[in-house]
Amino acid sequence: MEVNLAFYKKKDWNKFLSIIDDRDSMFDTWKDWHKSYLRTKKELIDKGFKVNDFEVDMAKLEKYCRENRLKNNGKTRSQFVSNIK
Repeated sequence: MEVNLAFYKKKDWNKFLSIIDDRDSMFDTWKDWHKSYLRTKKELIDKGFKVNDFEVDMAKLEKYCRENRLKNNGKTRSQFVSNIK
């Protein structure tokens, strides 16, 4: 089974934090988020998943949220990367 895992570039981190609706539940630094990302990726691979790193484009994410009238939160971001083929 394959899964897309959202990846945020370090240079986009501050922009990302400024556009999300769940800022209070997000890591303060890209470094902290990246550690969690790597841990999650390893856990998924260990469970037998094929993990696709999906580099999130901030403009496309904002457009997706706007067009679908969704808050930019964890659930929406998961849907966004899951719907990419």
